Parts: sequence; structure tokens; C-alpha cells
Amino acid sequence: MFSFYQKRYASSPQAVKHYDTDQLRAEFLIDNLMELGKINLTYSHYDRYIAGSAAPLNPLSLETIDPLKSSYFLERRELGIINVGGTGTVVADGVSYVLGFKDSLYIGSGNKEVIFHSEDPYNPALFYLNSAPAHTNHPNKKVSLAEANKLQLGSMETANHRTVSQMIIGGIVTTCQLQMGMTELKTGSVWNTMPAHVHDRRMEVYFYLDIPDNQAVCHFMGEPQETRHIWMNNHQAVISPPWSIHSGAGTSNYTFIWGMAGENLDYADMDVCNITDLR
Repeated sequence: MFSFYQKRYASSPQAVKHYDTDQLRAEFLIDNLMELGKINLTYSHYDRYIAGSAAPLNPLSLETIDPLKSSYFLERRELGIINVGGTGTVVADGVSYVLGFKDSLYIGSGNKEVIFHSEDPYNPALFYLNSAPAHTNHPNKKVSLAEANKLQLGSMETANHRTVSQMIIGGIVTTCQLQMGMTELKTGSVWNTMPAHVHDRRMEVYFYLDIPDNQAVCHFMGEPQETRHIWMNNHQAVISPPWSIHSGAGTSNYTFIWGMAGENLDYADMDVCNITDLR
């Protein structure tokens, strides 16, 4: 079994004002996801959030990592999974869950063994993983893309017509603090999460996918009056601190998975930034 983890420490908005491109990318970009045959994890000190991937050719087992100081990975954590590859199976304490393309699965704390399988190693499953601390156990639950709560937002006129699929979120899945879903941009639209916003009581991670070859997404972050940007490619993720906006514009339409955790579980509770006030 091949696995790798890295740690990212929290950065203050005052410090980020002085970061150059290389330091911004080193602190916030996660660019080692979906390596075949491996589990790769990034442990962020923002809300102790973990973002990562499992891309099994042969079965891969999710093992604990040193920062958790636990006997198994989900001893004090919950896990959200969205498959962005071929059909695969996740086995949690002996119970199998088959995930097709863009299906999701919530696994509660206390599950001691989590194993990832691909149905076809020539078209492997690509499991995107998010994990947050959990104070109690909630039942495991699969939510397919068809079962997600769909929101139609934006318009073609403002180049942000998109479908938001709420998957691992209150009212669909009971969690301690983890929330996950997917936003798909319509053809001809490029902007996500615009108007931009901040939510000071929860952090967020964006994972970009469905970016066509030779295209890219420019992800915007920072305080509303002091924004920065990171250019991103397919299957890369970016950490968004609670004090930061998180928005993007692509050279084509694309999809992104959002995941978040923190004190605030109200999805709609945010401070919206007027577009004309951004700097």
C-alpha cells in the first residue's frame, strides 16, 4: 500500500499579502491528487481538515497518519468521498458501497477499516476524499449524483449559469461538521461563486475537475480588498481560509467539488462581497 501525507499550517491575512506566486502555491495549492496506486493526503491546520485522494489499481487501505495520533484513521474523524473516475467500491468495516461517476459516500467516525477498490484497473476509480474531526458517530450513507439536492444558480448573461448538487449536507446526510457537494458550470459559463463571499466560522477546499485539455481555471482568494489568484489545472485542489474569498473563472466551463467544515453548519450563512468592492 502506497500512501503519502503532507501538512499545511494556517496563514494570517496580513502574511498572505506579502506572498509571491511560489509561496501562495506552496501554502494553498494541493497538486498531487489522483496519483494511480496511491493514497495522498494533505492535513490542513484550518479546522484540522484533510483533503486527499485514493486512486486504486489494486485495493488501497486508508491508514492513520501521524498528525492524528490515533490507532485508526476514523477513530475521531468523519470522511466524505466523491468518485470522479471509473466505477469503484468502498468497503467500510465489511460493508461495500459501489460508487459510480460523481457518486458520494459519507463514512462516520468509528469505522476501523476503509478499503478502496476499482472495478476496472484500466478505468480506475478516482476517489476524492475530505475528512474533518468528529465528536460522535453518524451512520454511513451513499448519495448518488441523481439523489443530490439540485440548485440552479446564475445565468448565461453573467457567465455563471451553474448547477449546485448538495450531497453530504444537512437534510440529506447527518454529519458532525463535514459538508460536501459539487458545482457544474454550464457550457458558455466560466465564473463560480460570484458574487464572492466569506464565512468566517468555516474553512473550505475546492477541487477542480472536468477541465478540458489545454484549459485552466484562475482561482481567486484573499481578503475582499486584497485579493490574490492561483492558476489551477485538472484534479488540483486549493485550500480556502475562513477569512478568504473563494471564487474562480475558467478558460472553459468545468466542475468543482466543494468541501467545508467548522463551527458554522448553515450553508446559507455567509458574508457576500459586492463585486464592485473587490480589489
